[in-house]
This record gives sequence, C-alpha cells and structure tokens, in this order.
Amino acid sequence: MARIRSFALVSVLLGVALGCHEVHLDYGSDDGEIQVFDNLFSVSIGDADHAVAVGYYGAAYYSEDGGRTWSKGKTDTQSLLYSVSMASGKVGWAVGQRGLILRTEDGGRTWTPQPNLKQDEGSHLFSVAAIDENSAVAVGEWGTRIRTRDGGARWQDRSFTITEDHPQYVWLDEFAKRRVRNGEKVYEDVGLNDVYCRPAPSQHCWLIGEFGYIFYSDDGGDQWTASDIAGAVEIEPIRTGYNEIEVSPAEADRIRAFGAQVANEPQLNVAIEAVASKEEMDRLARGVDDPTELFEVLEARSQEVISILEDEGIEPDRLRRRGQPPWDYEDFLEDDPGFLERYLVRETYDYPGVRLRVIQNPYLFTVAFRDDEHGLIAGLGGVILRSDDGGRTWAYRKIDRQQALFSADAVEGRAVAVGEKGLIRTSTDEGMTWHRMPTENFPRVFTFMRDIGFAPGGDVGLIVGQTGRIYRSTDAGFRWTKVLMPPQDRLLEEAEQG
Repeated sequence: MARIRSFALVSVLLGVALGCHEVHLDYGSDDGEIQVFDNLFSVSIGDADHAVAVGYYGAAYYSEDGGRTWSKGKTDTQSLLYSVSMASGKVGWAVGQRGLILRTEDGGRTWTPQPNLKQDEGSHLFSVAAIDENSAVAVGEWGTRIRTRDGGARWQDRSFTITEDHPQYVWLDEFAKRRVRNGEKVYEDVGLNDVYCRPAPSQHCWLIGEFGYIFYSDDGGDQWTASDIAGAVEIEPIRTGYNEIEVSPAEADRIRAFGAQVANEPQLNVAIEAVASKEEMDRLARGVDDPTELFEVLEARSQEVISILEDEGIEPDRLRRRGQPPWDYEDFLEDDPGFLERYLVRETYDYPGVRLRVIQNPYLFTVAFRDDEHGLIAGLGGVILRSDDGGRTWAYRKIDRQQALFSADAVEGRAVAVGEKGLIRTSTDEGMTWHRMPTENFPRVFTFMRDIGFAPGGDVGLIVGQTGRIYRSTDAGFRWTKVLMPPQDRLLEEAEQG
C-alpha cells in the first residue's frame, strides 16, 4: 500500500498518457521528423534559441530557433521521461522511469544514459534541475534526492531516510527496523515530484512533493531545510482528567469551532494524537505487566475527538491518527528491547488529553523561481503557493477552479499557471491574484498542459502538453500561439479557416 501511494505522480502522468494512446509500431524517422506526437511532460529553455521537451515513450523534442520549429531527438529508450533541465543551450539532463538519467551535450539531438544508484534500485526519478553544465539535482520516489558535481559521472545520495526516532519507524516491518538499527539506509515513503535550481552562480534550490513536502537548499542541494506554509489553524491541546476519555462540554465546543475553520479547506488535514501524563504512564504502563489499559484509553480519547470533527463535516480521510499504541509491541522486544519505552517517552506530556494540529497536505506538482526570492508552486485542486523570501515560508493563493494545476512560472510583471482540461490562469501582481487568460490571447484547448517555462530574459515562453502540443509566447506570456500541432489539430484549424 505504501508503494502505491508513492506512485501518485506516476499515476497522474500515466493516466493522461495512456488514456488515448495507441501502441507504438513506428516512433519516427531518423532525420528528426516527428511522426508520432507523444504526450509531453516537461520543457526547458537553455537559451534564446535552444529548447527541449520530453515525455511519453522516451520522446525528446528539440528546437534550435527559439521554439518555432521542433525535431525529434534520439534517446534510444521507450521509458517515460518525466523531466528535463538544460544548463545551457547545449548541455542538460532528462530523467524518468526506473532511475533513468540521460545527458545531452548537443541541445537534445542525442542523449547518453548515466548509471546511478537509483537505477540499480529501480526507483523512478520525477524531476531534475541543472545548476550548471557539471552540477544538477534529481528527485523522485522513496524520498530520492541525488546530486552530481562532475557532469553526471557520479551521483551522490542525499535521500530522506528513516531513523529510530522517525515517525515512520514504528510502521516499518521487522526486517526494515533491523536495517535501521544496523545503520543501513531505509528510505522515507514519500514521493518528491519536482526540484528547481537557479542557474549558477546561485546555489539556491527548492524541492516539493506529496504530503505538502517543501524544502530549500542554499548550497546546491547538499543540505536541505524544511519550509513553512503560513496560515495554519491552531488549537490548544484538548485536556482530559486522569484516566478519563470524555472531553468536557467546553473542550467539545473548542473542537467544533476548530473543525468549522478547516472544514472547507480540503488541502488541510488534521493530525490527532492522544497523549498521557507521566502519572498515567507510570501507573498504567510501566507499573504493570500489560499496558493494554493505557492503550485502550489513548485509542478512546482519539476516537472521541474524531467523532466530534466528523460531525462538523470533515471527511474521515482528512483525519490522521498519530502516535497510535503499538499493540504488537511484544513482537519487537526480542530484537529491540527499548521499543516500548521509546513509545512511552514520546507520548508522555504534562497533561492527559489529545493534541490537534493542522497538517499542510496539498499534493504539489511543480515549483519555480523567477529570482532567488520569488517563487510559485502549483498543485492539485487549483492550489497555488507563493513565496517572497526564497522559499522559507509560503502562503496559499487560490484560483477560481479546483482542477489540477500542473505547472506555474513567472517573469517580471507576469505569472502563468497551466493544468488539466485546458486550464490556464494568469497573474499580473506577483501571483497574489489570478484570472482567466483572455480568449484572444490563447488558442482553444481542451487537453492537459503539463509544463511551462520561460527563457532567460523572460520574453520567450513555452507550454507543453498532451499529444505533442506546444504553445509559444514572445511577449513574456501575454499572448500565446500553437507552434507544434498534431495532424488532427492542423486539419481542424484548416477546416475552421475554410
């Protein structure tokens, strides 16, 4: 089940890729002509003339005239390519399924695979960000964070791992727990969906993923620090009496008021953690042979609060229990004698009761920064996050729809966000507010648009999406035209023009 969750981004991409896709028999010609228009997932503009887009079935398209015309590159793979990042007009990387890393040194015409540890593990890589022609960072499933400083000859592992005091440790099977105790790597079960780095000499990078994961790095991806999302709803701990389950009427009113605040914020989940006082721990757990009575009290306290929140209209899948009692603790004591005591220490507080906190849990697709300070994140349900302090803190900004926004990017004075079913929104106030793109400024489209990027300098922008569609702007994202059209689009346009 855990591995299925870490494939969330893969499922989204495969869904849009396979929904209307036929089996390939002939990918294309050897002279660069595009014969099959594959879904495109990522675009990168190396300089004013050179751009690359990648996607389904190993597709890699390149342009040498600023995105006006496109040809097919040679990747020699049929694996999905999820991301591309160009360090210059000629040099860049693409990443994809099962740890695939490709490097180009001729602007996307040809690509060379680079062996790496994630390929050996079979972990998907969802994104790559070039810092310069020698340095890049890639992220993916199972908390993957890897980096190179030598052009990709070697990739160093900086992945999220689990220690004995990590919240996920208690849910590991015994084999994984033993590996953790032995100092071996056990990766965190989280999918990292995108990484973005400012070009050198800047060393600022940002990564995002599921469960609202947002981190920033000031040293090119060596060390990472968690970001904060502003605007959380807070509540003081709910207190009960010694060895009691029910909350008082006053506490119940506080829980209901809290629930009303978050009920209409679907990106916010609620963590519910029953805790015990030191007296309860000593009498009900440490002073007895069987801590079952304590476990039952903690479970009942959690359920009491959950019932009140559900009555306020919060869906059960938004209510997340934390610190649940390890009913099977005896199974671990032989190999890990301190297992139960660590749990008791962790859940001991100055009071008996229940802790409630908001979990910022938006599902995030892409992150981009127009300079070292100003960034945007696009996510599921029409979520936009905005930062003005280099990604240290983020604030929610909403659009008028709850469709998925797959990508957002900005230049001086303008931001553009794109998503599923032709969704496109624009902002002229640094991403504070968003509005519809005027119909005369963007062609009609009813398919998904997966990625947007602007060239250095900001005038030229490119959007890529379903069945090879590419849109181009030459005025910093104000107007867009379709520059690469599948045959059916050309026929439709010719029919409309008479």
